[in-house]
Amino acid sequence: MNCGERIAKLREDLGLTQGELAARLGITRASLSHYETNRRQPDYETLSAMADLFDVSVDYLMKRTDHMKKSLTPDVSFFVDQLELSDEAILEKIDFTVDGRKLTAEEARRFIAFVRAERAMLRGDDKADS
Repeated sequence: MNCGERIAKLREDLGLTQGELAARLGITRASLSHYETNRRQPDYETLSAMADLFDVSVDYLMKRTDHMKKSLTPDVSFFVDQLELSDEAILEKIDFTVDGRKLTAEEARRFIAFVRAERAMLRGDDKADS
């Protein structure tokens, strides 16, 4: 199944006509028809709107994956749940890179300290630990 066929199937699964889906997306019915027949490719904004409407990932629409639902990997879910970059467990699980090179744990700690110090200076605080 190609990209256009996926769009058509998802539209049909929602019970929408091309005109109804086009109206929801703010595009013409002709444009949607071109997308569904693979004569044209939707732009990023249209793809994003389709993905949101169909509750699938853009990668699924573009055939980069066969997994329909938007999902986070376990490591990304862990990262999002914690959101404290100085946590040792995060520094061990997540690779931070700059210019294509992985930061060492010490470099990551210094980076975090720099951001905290900069934020403190912007606030006018004397301490940089928040």
